[in-house]
Amino acid sequence: MDVRTTLQRLIEERREDYAGLSRMLGRNPAYMQQFIKRGTPRKLAEDDRRLLARYFGVPESLLGAPDEAPSGDLLVSVPRLDIGASAGPGAFTGDEQARNLLGFDKAWLRTLTRGDPSRLSMIRVEGDSMVPTLSDGDDILVDGSDGAETLRDGIYVLRVDGVLMVKRIAMNPAARRVSIVSDNAAYPGWPDCALSDMEIVGRVVWVGRPLR
Repeated sequence: MDVRTTLQRLIEERREDYAGLSRMLGRNPAYMQQFIKRGTPRKLAEDDRRLLARYFGVPESLLGAPDEAPSGDLLVSVPRLDIGASAGPGAFTGDEQARNLLGFDKAWLRTLTRGDPSRLSMIRVEGDSMVPTLSDGDDILVDGSDGAETLRDGIYVLRVDGVLMVKRIAMNPAARRVSIVSDNAAYPGWPDCALSDMEIVGRVVWVGRPLR
């Protein structure tokens, strides 16, 4: 995939606009549109490429930088799956296929989790039962290595009766039972549930959202 196609796809997926990205780079409002649609300039300036890569969270190599061995040591590629976890009435998962890969700084990820980076994935939130903590359309980073064995109070993605959902879990450590809680008080929770009634997919360690 060439640089212009990659940028166009990132802009559409993140609901960005040409003019806003151009201003971020300190360029005239038509700069990004001219680069993508008209091929002018022929390639991105190094500073522009670096800023765009950081903004979109992707390796610079996707935007035309030469591949360098150290970049693989510094960035972790995390799949963004084409599925949603319900924060509402419930929804079945789709095909668990990666829509794209997002590059995260390895050292920064270590501030979020000590788990296996290969077990990280991003999925979207669907529904409003976790408002104000999580909103419909948010992307959440899920640590699949932090599941049932290390379960503790926190927000998790879990599967109950085939339905994927994101909820807050409150532990009863003595009985090894849990309460499933919605942060939105308009939605009921499920107190005193057995762990055997659910599959813990992973702990939510980070959330990203576009400004609206």
